[in-house]
Amino acid sequence: MATHAQGGPLARLLVLAVLHVNFIALGLEPDFLYPLENVTIAQGRDAMFTCVVNNLGGYRVAWIKADTKAILAIHEHVITNNARLSVTHNDYNTWTLNIRGVKREDRGQYMCQVNTDPMKMQTAFLEVVIPPDIIYEETSGDMMVPEGGSAKLVCKARGYPPPKIVWRREDGGDIISRGGPQGKTKVTSLEGEIVNLTKVTRSEMGAYLCIAANGVPPSVSKRIMLHVHFHPLVQVPNQLVGAPTGTDVTLQCHVEASPKAINYWTRENGEMIISNDKYQMTEINSSAYSVQMRLVIRNIQRSDLGGYKCISKNSIGDAEGNIRLYEMELPNRKRDDDDRDYSIEETNDVRSSLQGPLREGGPRDEDAGFLGGGGPATGAAPALTVSATFLITTLALATC
Repeated sequence: MATHAQGGPLARLLVLAVLHVNFIALGLEPDFLYPLENVTIAQGRDAMFTCVVNNLGGYRVAWIKADTKAILAIHEHVITNNARLSVTHNDYNTWTLNIRGVKREDRGQYMCQVNTDPMKMQTAFLEVVIPPDIIYEETSGDMMVPEGGSAKLVCKARGYPPPKIVWRREDGGDIISRGGPQGKTKVTSLEGEIVNLTKVTRSEMGAYLCIAANGVPPSVSKRIMLHVHFHPLVQVPNQLVGAPTGTDVTLQCHVEASPKAINYWTRENGEMIISNDKYQMTEINSSAYSVQMRLVIRNIQRSDLGGYKCISKNSIGDAEGNIRLYEMELPNRKRDDDDRDYSIEETNDVRSSLQGPLREGGPRDEDAGFLGGGGPATGAAPALTVSATFLITTLALATC
C-alpha cells in the first residue's frame, strides 16, 4: 500500500497512457457531450462555463479567450495572471471555468478546446450587462423659469445595454409640448434624453421624473423640480358677505403665487389684522402654488362691519382682494315678527266680525223698547224716533 501511495502520480499517468492507447486502438476519440452555453450576467456577479468531454483519454482540456487568443487554463491549471479565474474538474468528464466578480472587460468569446489532431473545440459568448446609472454631472438639477419662458430638461444615464430614458410627471399630469409639427400636444410620458418646454405655464410646475431602464434591474430615476415664477393672483369667491350680529363669519380668498407669497388681512382703513380671540386666520394649500386664505370673525358687532382686504406679496409683485361685510337679520327673527303682525290683523278681523251682529243681528233693541221691552241700547235713539213717526202716520191714514 505504501509503494502504491508513493507511486500514485506515476501510476495515474500510466493508467492515462494505457487508456489513451486503448482509445486510439478502439478508434474512440474525445467528443463533447453538450454544447457550451452562452452566459449573460450582471457586472459584479459570478459566471461559469461548463464543458463536458467524453473519451478524453490522455488529451488535455484547455480554456481560451477566443477574441484575444489568450490561454486561460489547461486542465485544472490556470495559466493567465487573473486571480478571479479558476477551473474545477469532477474527476470524470466535466470541466468548469469559473469567473468571480465579472467585469466589463471579461465580455467576449470563450473556447473549450481539446488538443486532438485536428483540434476539437466549442465556443460560447459571455455577455456582461450593467444596470442603468444616472450621470448626475450631465443631468439637469432643479430649475426656476418665469411664466411664459422656456425650460430644457436633460437626463443622461450609462449602462449596458444603453438605457432608455422616459420622462413622467410625479403627480401624473400631462407633459405639454408646443411648437412641434403637430402644434400643442399632451402626453403622460415622453421618451428621450431631452425635454424642451416652451411658453411654460404655472400648471406645468412640479416634479419631473427621469427614469432610466435597460432591462437589467433595478431601474433608476432622478427627480427634477421645475419652479415657475409669477406675481400673485387673488380671487375672491364672495365679495359681499352678510351675517347677523352676534354670530361668526368666515371670509375667503384664493391666492396663486410663486415663489411662495406672504399673505395677510387688513381692514379697509389699512389696519392689519392679527390672530386673537376675535380673529382667526388660516391658510390651506391647494397645490404647489395656490393657497386658500380664511379669516374667521367671531361674535360680529356693528363695529366689525365694513370692508376687509386679503393681500398677497412675493418677490415679483403683489395683489389684493376686497370683501365687504354687512349686517343681515336672522330668518327666524323675521318670521316671528311676521307671525306677530298676522296675529294682530287676525284679532282685528275677529273683533270686526263680532261687532256686526251686535248692531244688526237678532231682535233689534229699538223694536224691543217700543213694544215694552227693556230700555233701548245706547245709540238706538235715532232708530226709535223713525219707528214712532212711521206708526203714527199709519194710524192717521187708517182713521181717514
